[in-house]
Amino acid sequence: MPSARTPDFPIYTETTDVLVVGAGPAGLMLAAQLVRAGIPIKIIDERIDKTSTGRADGLQPKTLETFKQLGIADGILKKGVKIYDYSFWNSYPDKKLHRTNRDAHFPPLVDVLEPYILLVHQGMIEELFLKDMEARDVRVQRSSTFESYILDENPNVEYPVIAKYKHNGEAKVIKAKYLVGCDGAHSAVRRSMPGTEMQGESVDVFWGVLDGVIETDFPDLWSKCIISSHDKGTILSIPRERNMTRLYIELSTGSEGTKISKAIANQNFVMARGKEILAPFSVDWKSVEWFGCYQIGQRVASNFSHANRVFIAGDASHTHSPKAAQGMNVSMHDTFNLAWKLSLVLNSISPTSLLESYPAERRKIAQDLISFDYEHANAFVKNDQVALSENFAKNIRFISGVGAVYYANTPLTTPSSTSGLGLIPGELLLPARATRYVDTNPVDVQLDIPLRNQFNVYFLTSNYHSSLQLLSEICKGISAPNTITSRASKKSLLAPYSHPKVETDEYIQPNRYVIPDLSRIFTFGTITQSPQKDVEFTDLPPLLRPYKWTFYNDDLEEKVSPTKKWAGKRGLSDGEVMTVAVRPDGYVGGAEVWGQGMGEKAVGWLEEYFKGVLVV
Repeated sequence: MPSARTPDFPIYTETTDVLVVGAGPAGLMLAAQLVRAGIPIKIIDERIDKTSTGRADGLQPKTLETFKQLGIADGILKKGVKIYDYSFWNSYPDKKLHRTNRDAHFPPLVDVLEPYILLVHQGMIEELFLKDMEARDVRVQRSSTFESYILDENPNVEYPVIAKYKHNGEAKVIKAKYLVGCDGAHSAVRRSMPGTEMQGESVDVFWGVLDGVIETDFPDLWSKCIISSHDKGTILSIPRERNMTRLYIELSTGSEGTKISKAIANQNFVMARGKEILAPFSVDWKSVEWFGCYQIGQRVASNFSHANRVFIAGDASHTHSPKAAQGMNVSMHDTFNLAWKLSLVLNSISPTSLLESYPAERRKIAQDLISFDYEHANAFVKNDQVALSENFAKNIRFISGVGAVYYANTPLTTPSSTSGLGLIPGELLLPARATRYVDTNPVDVQLDIPLRNQFNVYFLTSNYHSSLQLLSEICKGISAPNTITSRASKKSLLAPYSHPKVETDEYIQPNRYVIPDLSRIFTFGTITQSPQKDVEFTDLPPLLRPYKWTFYNDDLEEKVSPTKKWAGKRGLSDGEVMTVAVRPDGYVGGAEVWGQGMGEKAVGWLEEYFKGVLVV
């Protein structure tokens, strides 16, 4: 175990706040968010360049929403292939291969803005983050291989993580406040973490993967297809960008029932097996851009952190089969979760104990993923269409990303005491549309406020004027100088790091939402069903008047109404105010409805929530 003494390491030449190991999607998501927050980082990767072809390929609806919030979605939406449906094809001893079912990929019960998977290769995702970082003058240091670290547990040491790596073969040592390993399934960071191991098992089944341009008479080439032969195995077919198709081809047994090893599963072998499964349809590859072969395994790391100073994320912390398009998505949301927490801690806005919520929350999601993937992969191997379809339907919200749910009863999630609310602490804010008062633009409320690692606090009313007295009491209460919200806001203005200005900010205008001279930790929003013409900015309580860009009229159709969706079946009566605390990652921290005379309780509720997550 590491000791509290200063480790006997070579003289270091570098220091940084956060050392990120691995420049795949998980590492780049983390690095890009920290760079946006102005946090000093260093990101290293052993590869000489970004991913050029193949690897991960699917973006789920929640990931697309996250990219929209980050302002980087436009380019990828134009280049990717959108998958709205999926088909099942089966053959039987007495019946040739034929379509047995076709359905929407994300049925209406999944409440998402983008009801499709976007297919693009991993390198295109990496390029989004690389350009975003380069706009802020930060780049990946490549040809750099991480070796090991030692943690100095002396609490007075500023840079307790001492890491060794090689850059172009030359030994280097760097000191950091935090280290995050996003370096894949064979993570060197994980191997350096004391007492940490991968737990789970690998199934003795191999799958070949081919990306290429195919000429075929198979009719559903441009839909997602699960194609199962009664005697030759299974294919998952997915259309790709630039007229390509990806085929995941099962390689469980050979022609005489023998087990297939990775050694014989070369590209020609896999292509031949694909033709056998797709028969009687013809298949010819005009080109092959990428080929791979992998073994199915579901494993989760025993620990996701070491002393709240070293963390692992993505494939370094969990591995599974790739056929449900989860790996890249879950991995990026691992580090999306960690990034805002590191930013708040390094800015002395939140206590270091906030970082304990990262392994608690993301290991829970990893376990949920493994449970789903185990059933999903086994149904593929067994060619069990019924089990596959049932498992997919049961887990569709999780697959989309909106069903990734955190436990309640933590400092970040406070269970609601009011029944019938549509918002559930530990779940994502439901999509809702309203009219922005200041310019009468219809907007997606949950995406409208730019991400700046701040908490969003919404106040909802049905009739603004009948609720004004209660709303004024709440706003006056939380504006008092001695409250946590006021003191945290003042402290946030003194934070050592701030977001660097870039050209894109001239179009986004983030200072309209996170007002620099008021608070860097809170954005307040008001949503009312009262008509736009019946309310003026001067009617708002003083706390809310500066936030005119987050004043919304809930006057669009009922099925997208935030008042209806967020208050749920209970609804809001005249004179009531609903308060919603939303975490920087878009998850609901808490939601309550207050009636007349309950202003003091509402203030106390907000104070109690933020007491656990902010340092004052």
